[in-house]
Amino acid sequence: MALLVAPGLCVAAEVTKAVILATTTSTQDSGLLDVLIPAFERTSGFVVKTLSVGSGQAIAMAKRGEADVLLVHSPADELKLVEEGSGIHRRLVMHNDFVVVGPPEDPAGVKGARSAREALQRVAQARWLFLSRGDNSGTHAKERGLWKAAGIDPVGQKYYQETGLGMGETLNVASEKGGYTLSDRGTFLARTKANPLHLSILTQGEPQLLNVYHVIEVNPARWPKVNAAGSRAFAEFVVSPTAQELIRNFGVDKVGSPLFLPDAGKREPED
Repeated sequence: MALLVAPGLCVAAEVTKAVILATTTSTQDSGLLDVLIPAFERTSGFVVKTLSVGSGQAIAMAKRGEADVLLVHSPADELKLVEEGSGIHRRLVMHNDFVVVGPPEDPAGVKGARSAREALQRVAQARWLFLSRGDNSGTHAKERGLWKAAGIDPVGQKYYQETGLGMGETLNVASEKGGYTLSDRGTFLARTKANPLHLSILTQGEPQLLNVYHVIEVNPARWPKVNAAGSRAFAEFVVSPTAQELIRNFGVDKVGSPLFLPDAGKREPED
């Protein structure tokens, strides 16, 4: 009898050890998760199942109780998730920034723009190809905000194309088609190092382009099947000194500078 019960108990134990992480594609495409997750698994006893789907889809999964923990970068949507009770313990993890990238020849004259808003205005005026992720990710949300600030609705225009892809693949499409796009700096630098792209950073460095990441636990009071212990363990790990040091050093050996900057315990930036 014991032989029949024991395998079932082992399966149950394995299920509780699995933590479902829903996250933006930038953490995957940059390679950061390849550093953080093994370190977490070695010290915690949990196994992470990563769903790299973009911040919008990750947040939607949390609302349905289909993930245990989120690592995302869409502040306005994150706050709504917490306010409506599906997410708890939202904590600052790290940041990098967004950059407008495009062909080095810069046919739309974006490089001389004083802001990202002006850069997009120049793309629209030139009617040059702009590749949008179009996937409700954090990057897509930022891009929509920049177009709105520029006073332009590009949807439906021939120069505006939505890829429906993650950041790494959208960069590949922009490179192949000679178009412009908005990218987080970490993914752009990591992808360019791994596979040179025909793209250059043309607009950068303004406060509006700040790109902030938070970890959020999915609320087990609303979704009882959530792995609350695993969710809390992962969240506490990514804000721990160990993980923050891994983040601080990530990318230095490959591109000469960090791809993300650690922020745990710091004051929240203005969203």
